[in-house]
Amino acid sequence: MSINPRRPGHVVLIVDDAPENLAALHDTLDESGYTVLAATSGTAALDQATRELPDLILLDATMPNMDGFETCRRLRTQQATRNIPVIFMTGPVESGETAAAFDAGGTDYITKPIRQNDMLARVAAHMPAARKQNQARNAMDAFGNALLAVTPHNGRIVWQTPLARQWMQEYFALKGAGGGSELRTMPLALAAWLAATAQARRQGHDYPPLSVMRGVSRLEFTAADLSNNEQWMIVLREESECAQVQALMALFRMTLREAEVLHWLSRGRTTQDIGLLLGATPQLVDSYCAQICSKLHVETRGAAAALAMDRLRAGVAEALI
Repeated sequence: MSINPRRPGHVVLIVDDAPENLAALHDTLDESGYTVLAATSGTAALDQATRELPDLILLDATMPNMDGFETCRRLRTQQATRNIPVIFMTGPVESGETAAAFDAGGTDYITKPIRQNDMLARVAAHMPAARKQNQARNAMDAFGNALLAVTPHNGRIVWQTPLARQWMQEYFALKGAGGGSELRTMPLALAAWLAATAQARRQGHDYPPLSVMRGVSRLEFTAADLSNNEQWMIVLREESECAQVQALMALFRMTLREAEVLHWLSRGRTTQDIGLLLGATPQLVDSYCAQICSKLHVETRGAAAALAMDRLRAGVAEALI
């Protein structure tokens, strides 16, 4: 039986301290169309999983130092990795390792010696659910929002959506350790705001969002979840004309010009105003408005503007669930 998904972007992390096992699994998954990451210890696996956010993890149960069971338990305590499917590679069922795998938070298991077709079948079976997790995270970006998670005790950025990474680099003009492109520690302004927000919430008060300006654009930080002492969730939202237009394009599958017109309609602008802003004649603006109403299945411009704003808000709420 041959299982060949050939879907770029499906990422599997293999964790095994035996190089020969890693090589065999790597080759099989690679030939089947997966992107493959590898780690030879539990500590390395935790670091890779947090940084790369694979779709699925193949985890050896018995490794020196931190075994697979402890590795899985730690994965389940982190916001970024708690929902990643983990398939344990265990000894025979009678060894008791399979029961321990489920107790540690494993999703499934395969027994050694590994039969390659069985392994591929299990990976393929769990991949759809894994991809939904990534799609939910990416939905935040599509609706003009982004997420990052930080550890409160040291200010380390544990994970962030692609849009959050981009905004952090643009607004704070900082680079990661060693000159890399990924910022791993919170800027001082963000750390100070988060500490003040946490203190206010402990006292039963709200604390205003943090706003950072860059030209005509403004990046707003809102604390979404400070209840987890291991990781705090922060929502980022950019207030700019470009971000709003891109969100409308993604949500309604519009052309750039249609999204621009709908954006200004939602801001209460008239046909004449929109024409001046976009360098278009009133007749052309009217034509775009007709196309927008048709796409949104509404009869008036006011209804189109209201629907756009409602859907944007609903999209953000769904992505946060």
